[in-house]
Amino acid sequence: MTIQDLGAPGGLECGCDALDTAPDLLTIDQALLAIDAAVPAIADIVDIPLEQAAGRVLARAVAAETTSPPFDNSAMDGFALRCADLSGDGPWILPVAGRQLAGADSVGALQRGVAAQVLTGALLPEGADAVVMQEYAEFDGSRIVLNARPAAGAHIRRAGEDMQPGDVIVPAGRCVGPRDIAAIAATGRGTVQVRRPVRIGLLTTGDEVRAAGQSLAQAQIWDVNSPMLIAAMQQPGVELIHATHGGDTREKLRETLTDLAARADLIVTTGGISVGVADHVKPALGEAGGRITLSGVAIKPGKPVSVGHLNGAVWLGLPGNPVSAFVTWTIFGQRILQRLTGHRQQGTHRRPVLTAAPIRHRPGRCELRLATLTGLDSEGRERVTFPEQTQSARVSRLPRADGLILIPADADHIPTGGMVEFLPFPMN
Repeated sequence: MTIQDLGAPGGLECGCDALDTAPDLLTIDQALLAIDAAVPAIADIVDIPLEQAAGRVLARAVAAETTSPPFDNSAMDGFALRCADLSGDGPWILPVAGRQLAGADSVGALQRGVAAQVLTGALLPEGADAVVMQEYAEFDGSRIVLNARPAAGAHIRRAGEDMQPGDVIVPAGRCVGPRDIAAIAATGRGTVQVRRPVRIGLLTTGDEVRAAGQSLAQAQIWDVNSPMLIAAMQQPGVELIHATHGGDTREKLRETLTDLAARADLIVTTGGISVGVADHVKPALGEAGGRITLSGVAIKPGKPVSVGHLNGAVWLGLPGNPVSAFVTWTIFGQRILQRLTGHRQQGTHRRPVLTAAPIRHRPGRCELRLATLTGLDSEGRERVTFPEQTQSARVSRLPRADGLILIPADADHIPTGGMVEFLPFPMN
């Protein structure tokens, strides 16, 4: 058995290139690269208020237009002085003249041999070259007594020390978070440029499924995929324009796909993409003028997952079994959204973990198994538990799972304490 290097760059390196029993299927890494090559970013760019930017992806970099801070100011509440006025050995006594408040105009130049009271963020009086924290000065209301000599420049924020005009503060392609918003606000920008929201059309299939809350006839089951995927699509920069359930007929599916392609950037379907006599999604896509970029990936669960295009819209075909649909949406659906929004992902969310039990695995496909974090071992390494098998139709384990472990395609056995890759699920 060979475990791939966990530090390897690129996509989900899990040994999927080894011992693939279906050579026409793509590995995870090949599928992700195919998506990267086939899915361009949305061209339309809009301005949005900075306070609405959390979770959106910058289409244009944000650069500083002025210096920040714009003036020399005090980093502390205290007293501004000239270090040269402290001659000989201490203690030193200086009269205090004036008080410089934050946001107030200058009280004037600092006289020689005199200190000025300053508050945090206040304009530094002209001539001052150090600030003494008020905790280190004895102040009686008119003068201060110092027992230690401050270093030149102490507790002074110099103009432009944080940002200079032209400095790129947040690059294009970054998903904006609170830290980015703080830095952008410091440039004075009140808006940012992002791509317009990704419009998604969701089409679930299967004559046997009914919406939760409805009564079931014999041989019918609840619709799990619709509410699950609708919830997963509730993200900043995503607009679910239509969600519908289609019957298992080629003509009806073709009509629905054509309608969604006219309005959506991304069409997501569930079920109907395997090789059964009632699997009509791919034929319907072809009859509507669509083309398939990838058809099947060497993974378990989710082998039939497919990607294509229809009249300018990207199509993502997910398997019908709920766990398979969730897993493939997490890996491939999220990657498509990253491409459409122009997100340039920094690094990877994968990390190594240790198995809390042995794993037996049939070589051939990379297995993505639900896993739950159970804490740290004696050396501070994360451990995970997991079911003995991956069951693509059993959803009861989903709430207890923190993510997926990736069992390499060539692995037949991983012992207790063996190292595997862990891909966390997005936070609820």
